[in-house]
Amino acid sequence: MKLLHAAAVLVLTPLALSAQVSNNPQNQNPNQQPQSKAPQGPTATQADLDAAKKKADAKSDSIPEVGDDLKKDIKSGSIDDVNAAGTRDIGGRGMGNWYSVDWEVRNGKGYSMEIEKSAHLITDPVINEYVNRVGQNIVKNSDCKVPFTIKVIDSDEINAMALPGGYFYVNSGLILAADEEAELAGVMAHETAHVCAHHAAREMTRMNYAQIGSVPLLFVGGWTGYGIYEASQIAIPMTFLSFSRGFEAQADWLGVQYMYRSGYDPQAFISIFEKLDALEKHKPGMLARAFSDHPQTPDRIARSEEEIATILPARPDYVVTTSEYDDIKARLARIQNKRKIDDKKDGNKPTLRRTSAGSNDPSATTSGQDKSDDRPTLGRRD
Repeated sequence: MKLLHAAAVLVLTPLALSAQVSNNPQNQNPNQQPQSKAPQGPTATQADLDAAKKKADAKSDSIPEVGDDLKKDIKSGSIDDVNAAGTRDIGGRGMGNWYSVDWEVRNGKGYSMEIEKSAHLITDPVINEYVNRVGQNIVKNSDCKVPFTIKVIDSDEINAMALPGGYFYVNSGLILAADEEAELAGVMAHETAHVCAHHAAREMTRMNYAQIGSVPLLFVGGWTGYGIYEASQIAIPMTFLSFSRGFEAQADWLGVQYMYRSGYDPQAFISIFEKLDALEKHKPGMLARAFSDHPQTPDRIARSEEEIATILPARPDYVVTTSEYDDIKARLARIQNKRKIDDKKDGNKPTLRRTSAGSNDPSATTSGQDKSDDRPTLGRRD
């Protein structure tokens, strides 16, 4: 295998979630979701990233080679047929998905507008063009039928998120945590797969089925089957970002295929998730909650390794990283350092402090004032 070396970075974004489901899918209104806030997690230092990388490298020594045990009986057009990507309809509308693509686009756009009102986006055109190019290459080689809008959020939190309808956000923290472009592509391919397979709509459909089956509970103690996901002062339905283990496994399976078709080394998919898992164990709270709630468990890693060895034909060359990726990471690091310096300066600015209510009340009498007040007063001269 011929590997191209340079450097890579990833970005994930903080967000917030909240879930509210009605029996009629057409009545879903993103503006009516309950909202809640939570503080952001800690920031990873370079020492934390290095320690996590060592642990991940120790685990990655036995990653199988692409096509080591290639299957001969892969059904044409199936989810295992990597050459059929782009022609498959995975999780389309039906009994398992009550929602149309228009519903996904409408709701995804509504929440993306809320995100952009609150989050601080990277405006550097060079960084945005690069991340968008990497993401659009993956989308082009996927099963998605909607156009993607990809933006970068200026946040130290390691996260990436794709809303229904193709609204994709990558945190700068993810870009800086990834060592190679292929690792960034791996995370973006996983998130892209959630959109392609309609996981948010299918998760909402499951919740509707559960709600219909639990109608008596609504009259007893209220519906309690909905959780709240907190982040970034924005409330987003939990079903849009937090998926079942089955859907996470399917996103792994499809994500590996998408990054492989895009020309990247699929082994980077395993290495980045092992690295992030090690980082979260080394310094809990580094990953966004939606990301850390579904860690790369040994069975998920084993399944991805099996996929790499059995359904992906070997290729002579893969993209591991590029010098452009190194340049983007350095450019992003300069922007973040400047932001941190500016934040410290802002912290030293004078602030106004409100005095006691009595002294600001125009109806207060002088008899209620503090007699110990020794401020100078003006008096008429005799």
